[in-house]
Amino acid sequence: QLQASGGGLVQAGGSLRVSCAASGLPFSGSTMAWFRRGPGKEREFVVGISWNGGSTDYADSVKGRFTISRDNAKNTVYLQMNSLKPEDTAVYYCAADVHGDWGTRRPYDYDYWGQGTLVTVSS
Repeated sequence: QLQASGGGLVQAGGSLRVSCAASGLPFSGSTMAWFRRGPGKEREFVVGISWNGGSTDYADSVKGRFTISRDNAKNTVYLQMNSLKPEDTAVYYCAADVHGDWGTRRPYDYDYWGQGTLVTVSS
């Protein structure tokens, strides 16, 4: 399973780091990703990271502001969010593709999902 944490309320321009701890799945061989769903919006891809951290893929909306990283020894993936904007307000979900396939942004390619953590950015 995946357990996300670290969400909260932050002012625009601020920073926040969310984490996702994995258990019971082959984390070190999995592609990991963060998705989000804002109020009244569809779920959207935010960023992905390959099994060894060697490749990352960012949505244009977060490129240059968000950074994904992973620690395979701790079975944890992180999302550092800087220069936050009100439009970043959303529930953030981590997801795992245990087949290690790279390059997909499609939610249905991911096998495991966390419960989500709410990030609220005030203006």
